[in-house]
Amino acid sequence: MTGRPAPSVLPLSLRPWLGPIAVLAALVVGALGVLYSGHSEPGTVDRWITPPTADSVRPPWRHVALALDFLGEPAGSAMLIVAGVVVCLLLRRPRAAVLVVAGVGTTVGATTLIKHLVGRTIHGPGNLSYPSGHTAFATALALMAALFATDRLGLGRTAGTSLVLASGLAAGAAMGWAEVALGAHYATDVLGGWCTALAVIPATAWLVDRIADRMADAGRRERR
Repeated sequence: MTGRPAPSVLPLSLRPWLGPIAVLAALVVGALGVLYSGHSEPGTVDRWITPPTADSVRPPWRHVALALDFLGEPAGSAMLIVAGVVVCLLLRRPRAAVLVVAGVGTTVGATTLIKHLVGRTIHGPGNLSYPSGHTAFATALALMAALFATDRLGLGRTAGTSLVLASGLAAGAAMGWAEVALGAHYATDVLGGWCTALAVIPATAWLVDRIADRMADAGRRERR
C-alpha cells in the first residue's frame, strides 16, 4: 500500500466542461421527449434523414448493422461489460470497474424510464422507441473508455474533453446508424439516446468518485 489516493474516474480537469455539457444534453433529452411524447410516426427530421423501414440497407452493410445491433442486445452487451470490467481489474483500477457496471446500469435505467414516460412508439403499439437504448449503451461505453484513457494518458482539459466527446460521438453515430438502418429507431431516438448517455455518465462517474473517496476517508480514520 502506498497510501496514494485512487485515480478519479472523472478527471478533475474535465469536470468544468463535462458538467455543463451533461446539463445541456439532459435538456435536449427532455425537449425531444416533450416534442415526440405519445407519437407513433417519424417527425420531419426523421423523414428527411431516412424512412424507418426494415430494408434501408442491403448486404453487405446490413450485416454490419446487424453485428452492431447485436452488441446492444443482452448477450452482446454482457460480453462488452465483462470485458470492460476485466480490463479495469487487470490494470488495477477497481474504481473504473465499478463505473463500468454503474454507468451501464444507470444509462439503461434512464433510457427505460424515459421510454415509458415519453411513450413514443415505432412499428406498432408497445414498441417504445425514444430514446434509443442501443445508442445510449454504445455511447456510454465509449465515454467511460475515453475517461479512463484521459486519466491514463494524463491528457489536459482540452485534449481530454475532445477525446471524450469524439469517442462518444463515434460510438453513438455507429450504433445509431445501425438502429436507423434496421428500422428499429427514428433518427431523433438516436439523438436522444446519445444525449442520455452524455448526461448520465459524467454524473455517475462523479458519484462513484464521491462515494469511493468517502469510503477511503472513513477507512483511514478507522486505522488511526
